[in-house]
Amino acid sequence: MTGGSLGLRAGSYGSLPNIKNVIAGGGRLLHSKSFGSVRKNPIIMLSGSREKERSLTSIWYRYLGRRKISMLLLVALAVLVFVLGSFVVNKESNSPNVDQRIGTMSMAHYTNATRNEASRILGRRNRQKGGDGNRFQASVSKGANHPCANFTFPPPPPPHLRRIGPRPCPVCYLPVDQAIASMPSSPSESPVLHNLTYVHDENPIKTEPHGGSDFGGYPSLKQRNDSFDIKESMVVHCGFVKGSKPGHQTGFDFDESDLAELQQFHEIIVASAIFGNYDLIQQPRNISEEAKRNVPFYMFIDEETEAYMKNRSMLDSSKRVGLWRIIVIHNVPYSDARRNGKVPKLLLHRIFPNIRYSIWIDGKLQLVVDPYQILERFLWRQNANFAISRHYRRFDVFVEAEANKAAGKYDNSSIDAQVDFYRTEGLTPYSEAKLPIISDVPEGCVLIKEHIPVTNLFTCLWFNEVDRFTSRDQLSFGIVRDKIMAKVDWHINMFLDCERRNFVIQAYHRDLLEHMPPPVAVIRHPPALPNIITRGRNQGKRIPRHGKDRRSGSRRHHKASAGNRESNFF
Repeated sequence: MTGGSLGLRAGSYGSLPNIKNVIAGGGRLLHSKSFGSVRKNPIIMLSGSREKERSLTSIWYRYLGRRKISMLLLVALAVLVFVLGSFVVNKESNSPNVDQRIGTMSMAHYTNATRNEASRILGRRNRQKGGDGNRFQASVSKGANHPCANFTFPPPPPPHLRRIGPRPCPVCYLPVDQAIASMPSSPSESPVLHNLTYVHDENPIKTEPHGGSDFGGYPSLKQRNDSFDIKESMVVHCGFVKGSKPGHQTGFDFDESDLAELQQFHEIIVASAIFGNYDLIQQPRNISEEAKRNVPFYMFIDEETEAYMKNRSMLDSSKRVGLWRIIVIHNVPYSDARRNGKVPKLLLHRIFPNIRYSIWIDGKLQLVVDPYQILERFLWRQNANFAISRHYRRFDVFVEAEANKAAGKYDNSSIDAQVDFYRTEGLTPYSEAKLPIISDVPEGCVLIKEHIPVTNLFTCLWFNEVDRFTSRDQLSFGIVRDKIMAKVDWHINMFLDCERRNFVIQAYHRDLLEHMPPPVAVIRHPPALPNIITRGRNQGKRIPRHGKDRRSGSRRHHKASAGNRESNFF
């Protein structure tokens, strides 16, 4: 870059100068306005040969006044820093990193704690088999020809780059069209159980000093134990015990127009709920056009949440908020909003009797991956019909119970009574003896389910435990799963929690969001133009003349330059 190039930046932050103002000088293109302060002797101008012999060094010496030397030094320093910075960036870009190793899947790194979630339990057994205990290959049941058959998690980042807390990890999804093509053409086989019906009782009576509700029907302990004896045909308690059909005079009632909507057939639905005005609706992202046409999104809300949304003009007669179709619940069966939320979460098969697959996400979550891709990854690829992520840190129900007590999730006496009851039924702390079961504690905010009799039975009996004991469904998951697995050849795909965090993003609850201070706006002012750029660049400046007029023009030029500097300062 030559000294003349400093004049190419105009006062309007980079506008190009008029090409007529660029003249040839010393074999380079120099801006004519950069030489406004240079005085040329008329005698020298008459001597062409002496003008040509003038060295470029003398021109630089006359051009660089004392005021400009410091600015040029700063420019040189900036160029040096830029060159060094480019060298460092190029060096880092050439070094291998996690994002490059996983190709186009630039997901956030999962932490060492999440990695240890599986390696702590499986590492010893994998090493005994000669496997690599530090890499987890995706479990693919579709054979070696599957596009994701050779996908492995990248190694964790170095210790100094790890972030505290659970993080998402990479997941190999098929493109949406391939995921749709891999959908099974027929329902999965339900082991042993083929015909499941539900208890109907218009006047349920509590006969034992345990929990329960009119909505759940107060099943006795004998009825509870019999429900775990899997047979070809079964009748079990499963909520909605009163009324002619779920949602009609049963408690947890729907509008008539919604009842007709819920009876329709769908291959796949996505469902969520907000009760007690506890969360804000999160709009799904990255949803394919195919899913928008064929996969309905249902959001269940109570009347309290409905009133809030109407006051905020978020809900009108269309009953739609973005992709979500809003279903308002009347006559909620419980005073606890968390327990009301368990009804659609665990009993979707009763609310939607004519669907094949469902994806449940809690109201605080935002879905960011297409439903077809999620079902392909966690059900169809695994030949599974129920999937849930395991807790990122805890594997043992007894440890989970203590954590719930410490966090004030429920009253301690109720938690102790539930865990003590399960202990008498044979529940033991988790150990490697339970392998291949990897955990007794789920992260239950996402359920991925195929609606067949055995999975419907599982969620019915899981709901009955929530109705009888505390609403903390993590405590009752393991006992129900183990009792069913002891009777039939059935399993649950409990995938890594970091994989769940890949396709849902957790938001804050509404009350926390409303009490957060607003973000502070950071106003960035453009830097003041340096004096060397501003001086002599007034677009209205005239070419200096000889003699007296020349000197007066010079005075006018200095005053204009001073004015420009003052305006730049302010």
